Amino acid sequence: MPRKTLRVVAPNEAPPAPKRTFTVTAAASEGSRRDLLVAMRLRVAEAVEDSSTPAAALAALTRRLMEIARDIEVLDAKAEEAEGAATTPDERWVAV
Repeated sequence: MPRKTLRVVAPNEAPPAPKRTFTVTAAASEGSRRDLLVAMRLRVAEAVEDSSTPAAALAALTRRLMEIARDIEVLDAKAEEAEGAATTPDERWVAV
């Protein structure tokens, strides 16, 4: 999971808006790819925890849950990398 950095906020700075939680259907129609993956992760996790889920389905559901979690981590890492690249100042290049 990406590491969050803390900082002091300005006295007049508003807190960030809370992230919207989507259903799978809503995420598919109006959310981003990450929103869809997060909604799917929640839905699959609920099925894994449901005692009425057939035992034969648990292996496939658990495997899919891990795949979705990995996909979210990849998207977050790419976003963090892009954010870091955008805030890194350019340095003067000197030919040797």
